[in-house]
Amino acid sequence: MRINLTKKEIVNSIYMQIGYSKKISETLLDDFFQIIFESLKKNKKVKISKFGTFELRHKKSRIGRNPKTKEKKVISQRNVVLFKPSKELKNKINQVNEV
Repeated sequence: MRINLTKKEIVNSIYMQIGYSKKISETLLDDFFQIIFESLKKNKKVKISKFGTFELRHKKSRIGRNPKTKEKKVISQRNVVLFKPSKELKNKINQVNEV
């Protein structure tokens, strides 16, 4: 049983379904990820119809605590990517679980 879907498996799937070489399929996937990455940096939001929305949110710095040692530490400010699935994606996932 597979736990994770890897980039290599996605490239092989593109290769098998579209028929491009594996190198072209990998470049296609890399370009797709790069477009999403650049758009997130620029617009802070990427919406893919019938899939979901990626959104960039800024988290302020805060004080955190190591649960083992109880040591307090400052957690630096950073940007995080959030993903909200579309209704269509949620419905498809729930249909798969029912079958």
